[in-house]
Formats: sequence, structure tokens, C-alpha cells
Amino acid sequence: MDIAKLARDRLGLEQLRPGQEEAVKSVTTGRDTLAVMPTGSGKSAIYQLAALVLDGPTIVVSPLLALQRDQVEAIGDDAAALNSQLSETRREEVLERLYDDELEFVLLAPEQLADEATVERLAAAKPSLFVVDEAHCVSEWGHDFRPDYLRLGAVREALGSRDTVPQAPPLLALTATASPPIRTEIVDRLRMRDPELIVRGFDRPNIHLAVETFFDEKPKDDALAEHVAAARKPGIVYTATRARAEELAERLGGRAYHAGLRKSERDEVQEAFMDDELDVIVATIAFGMGVDKPNVRFVFHAEISDSVDSYYQEIGRAGRDGGPARSILFYRPEDVGLRRFFAGSGRLVEEQVEAVAEVLAEAERPVPVEEVREETGLTDSKVLSALTRLEDAGAVEVTADGEVAATYDVPLEEAVDEAVEAQDRHREFDRSRVEMMRAYAETDACRRGFVLNYFGEAFDAPCGNCDVCDAGVEPEPAAEQPFPLDARVTHDEWGPGTVVRYEDRRIVVLFDDAGYKTLGIDLVLERGLLDPA
Repeated sequence: MDIAKLARDRLGLEQLRPGQEEAVKSVTTGRDTLAVMPTGSGKSAIYQLAALVLDGPTIVVSPLLALQRDQVEAIGDDAAALNSQLSETRREEVLERLYDDELEFVLLAPEQLADEATVERLAAAKPSLFVVDEAHCVSEWGHDFRPDYLRLGAVREALGSRDTVPQAPPLLALTATASPPIRTEIVDRLRMRDPELIVRGFDRPNIHLAVETFFDEKPKDDALAEHVAAARKPGIVYTATRARAEELAERLGGRAYHAGLRKSERDEVQEAFMDDELDVIVATIAFGMGVDKPNVRFVFHAEISDSVDSYYQEIGRAGRDGGPARSILFYRPEDVGLRRFFAGSGRLVEEQVEAVAEVLAEAERPVPVEEVREETGLTDSKVLSALTRLEDAGAVEVTADGEVAATYDVPLEEAVDEAVEAQDRHREFDRSRVEMMRAYAETDACRRGFVLNYFGEAFDAPCGNCDVCDAGVEPEPAAEQPFPLDARVTHDEWGPGTVVRYEDRRIVVLFDDAGYKTLGIDLVLERGLLDPA
């Protein structure tokens, strides 16, 4: 199969990008595949090419109506969207065309799959591929977490449980950002079977990386204002809170974008920015998904992000046209405390988990999440956290229609204890990701090398396009490496983990439960702190 020729002849792509051909070949041989590639690297071309090879329609789960619309327009008559904006007549027409083999692609939001009748209609069309776009939305580690994504693994299995379909179609998961723990969670939550992992193209060499350090807020904000005024436009400034977005937007002569605004206001701001009618947008993390503006010349951060994952995804919105772009983190060590507080908040207590478990046990049937919330009086986030932890403990099962039920596989008391412990580990993991962001801000080594190593890509400094390399700081001599990169190791207290990077005389290990830990190599060797797994 000549994938490159198929891409030229059918999609007009003169050259395939790194990872595309591998992903297409993996999927078309029937293997589940997780492709981790930055936005703009042609992830959608993977499923379009695979669809040309496979016999049967392709179901694409996409979280935003705007993303669905863009893809349908790009593909043409062979594609249609199935979403809440359709009339019942139009919805029926789409499903009929799919069943009659008149459509190759149906794009829909995950909440559409909560309807069992819709899943049955999709299964009847005998899909050959199930695609989950923006797959990191299934991960609790990211700010784009979507609870509806948790049912997708069960939905894929349901597509193969009907008499008309002997087995579930292969699953292709696509995401633009996924460090090792997020990849693991995507695979687990989507119930992927022995997936092929393809990670390519994280280096964005056209983006200059820099950090400026301050110890007081006023000089930091003054420097931010000076840089924004001098920078080529348009650009994005990210802030940690809604209040800061409003405050800085007024000072910088831009517009604020955050979840506290009415949807019509958010749409107005985003549309003005996308149409080059607005030079500067000052936003919280609410701004980003589905925003593909090629000519963004800078992305500045007024405070640190909650993780390197979030930070790199946010600065990756700059320079998508391949032209030079700048990212600057305006760093104040004191701001780390705010991020640590957010990471440690929302503790799940035993009584809350127990309340959720008891509702499910007493129901003796699958129930909607909304019913659990009403019965317990807990917030959405608490209920979802409890359900996720109970599912991990084997006490809860999420059905294809999005309902939840007790499994009775483990005793209730044991499941509750395990769920609370798991949530505490989750909070510690979150805090460790904040520490990795602090390490990025304070490193005296090549920043690009730091980021790429974090995502599991080898990189030899200097990069020549970050503030550290600009200053002529020589790379440190290669430190002694008692364990190879990616090696599995164990620690008496923190358990098993993976070696992710070396810096100076330190080793960074990503522990399965405890998160990222940085240890002195001399201490590791002297005390035998790590053993091969």
C-alpha cells in the first residue's frame, strides 16, 4: 500500500508529515493507535487516508461544533456532522445516509453517544474505524477534561456487540499534547487494546522560548506591557484567573476572554481575534481548543501554567504559519504557590465517596450521573472524581449510554478506601507537575531540550532559539546516567517509575503514583535509592 501516493492522488498532499504514514498503516492493519502530534501537523489526514483504505464508514468524535464544522467543510460531501443543532428530520437523514453507505464520515460530539438508539444506528452501519479527536479530553490531568469522553471506550465496544458487526472497529486516538502519564490515561480510559504509540513533531523550532524572572508583581506587569507594546501582532496573553484577565486586558488595550463571560461575549471576542480585528487577547485556559489561527506572533504568560503540558499546548498556538514567533513566561516564584494551591484543592473525603457508592448500590440498576449528583448533593466535580476513582477500584462501571452502575466485584468499604487513597495520589501528582513547570522556569539549560525531553523526545542542545542558548550558556557535560532514559525503576517509598530526564547531577523520575521527583545522582548511587524494575 503506497500511502504517500494515495495522499497525493486523493488529498492533494505533496508530502506526508512525520508520523502520518506510520499511523495510517497501523490503523489499517486493525490495530488501535494513539497518535500524539502537534496541532497543524495533519492529524485529520490520518483518518481520512485510513478511510480510503478501509471498507466501511468512519465515526469521528470531536468535542466542539466548530471543529466538526471545519472538518466537514474540509472533507466535502462524504462527511456530515451529527449534533444538537440538527433538526430531527436532518438528524434522521444523516443516519439514513450513513446506513445506506452514502457517507464515509460522521462527526459528532461525545454527548451524542449517550443515546443508546444512536449507538445502535451507528453500529448497524458497520463502521470500520472509530476516531477520538482531542483524546486528551479523557484525561483528568488536563484542563480540557470532558466527562462525556469517559464513556467512549464502552461505546467503541458497543459498536462491535451487535449481530451485524462481529467485532469492534479499531480505535484511533488523536491529540496534540500528551506527556507519558496522559498517554497512559488515554489508553486506559478509552480501553485501547495493545495500541501502537506514535509520538512525532513536538519541536516547534520557529518559536523562541524565554523566561523573565521577577520578585514583585508591578515590575513584572510593567515588563509584560512593554513586551506586548513592542511585539509583532496579533498575540495572546495567558493569565491564571478571570480577574487578572480583565485587569490586564484593560492595561494592554486588548479584550478579555474567560469562562465568566456570556457565551455571546466570548464568541464576539474570539471572532474579532480570528478575523484580525483584535490585536491582543488576554485569556484564561478557557481560550484555546479549536482555535487554529496561523499568524499568531506571540504567546506570553503572565503567570506559570499548571503543567508543562498546558504551557506547551498554549505556546503552540503561535507561529502555526511557520513564521517566527515568541513565547515569554513572566515568572515570579511566588506565583508557584497559587498553582500548588489549585493543584491541592478539592480533596475528596471518604464520606463523599461512600455517599456516591451507596447511591449506586441501592439503585441496583445503571443510573445517570445527574441522579447521583441529586441524591448526594455533591458538586459535579466531586461526583465525577468519586466515580472515576471507584471505577479505577473496580467498583463502578460506565455504560455506553453514559450511565453508571455498581459492579459488586469488590466490597464497598474496600473500594471506598482505595478510591480516597487514589484521589490523594492524584493530588500529589498534580503538585509534582507544578514543580516541573517551576523547574522549566528556573532551569539554566536549553529550554527546548527541557520541554522535548519532558514529552519523551530526544534532543541535543543547544537549540539556538531560546534565551538560555542566546546567552551562550554552554550545555553541561553529560552527567553520569546510572539508568538509561525510559528505564523502569523502583523506589522504596514511591514505588515504580520511569526515568524521564537527566539535568546536571540530577535524575528526574516519573513515578506511577507519586508523580515527578528529582533526585541527586550522587545520593541515588550512595544510598541505592533506585533499583531496576
